[in-house]
Amino acid sequence: MDRKYWETIAPNYDTEIFDVLRNDTSGSIVAAIEEMASPGKTVMDIGCAIGKWIPVLAPRFKHVIAADISAKNLQIAQEKYPEYPNVEYLRMDMSANDLTVIPCDCAICINAILTGSLEKRINFFQSLSLCINAGGELVLVVPSLESKLYTQIIADRWNVDDAENDELPKGKEATQKISNIRQGVTDIDNVPTKHYLKEELELLLSLEGFEVSLVKKINYGWGTEFHKPPKWLKGPYPWDWMVTARKIN
Repeated sequence: MDRKYWETIAPNYDTEIFDVLRNDTSGSIVAAIEEMASPGKTVMDIGCAIGKWIPVLAPRFKHVIAADISAKNLQIAQEKYPEYPNVEYLRMDMSANDLTVIPCDCAICINAILTGSLEKRINFFQSLSLCINAGGELVLVVPSLESKLYTQIIADRWNVDDAENDELPKGKEATQKISNIRQGVTDIDNVPTKHYLKEELELLLSLEGFEVSLVKKINYGWGTEFHKPPKWLKGPYPWDWMVTARKIN
């Protein structure tokens, strides 16, 4: 998932990319944002895409920096929300080797650290630290590896969505997929996407100077995973991880 990918997907973002805000029916992410919000604080929406979280952030913070790698995403976001004059739009590559940024008091990062590249993920987590002042707060949401495996086990065991008809990869493709899985990278719609373990998240954030306050499941319905989920399939439901953390140094 590089800049070219996001520039290409931008015009169809609403239909192509999973809508976390709409599917978080518990309201847990908005509640976490409200808890850290203040009319005197600045906040950065890291990987803002087409700006779905801007209406949540702009009324609650003094200044919002909507940052994204895609210029097209930012253009769409700016055109969608002209009513918020306190939003600044900034093209920024969080996975770049050198990032210069003015840190904010708070930040959200909602399903943005998805790249299959280990080097880029390392850079991204390091950049998270640069974006937040000491004592500042972070709300981070990422795909769960535990949930991905749980969903796959159900698909294989009960042949949901004809899972048993999927052809297993061979040769170099199989080798690459095995290498990816060892790093928690599995496909979403044929795009290699990083998924995270709970303990992995806690470790990665602590290495960048964050103290984790909360790790919570953001549960979604089975319709987000299967085209035709069986009626008997109830909880536990698939989930993303939400982490709230404070920058301590």
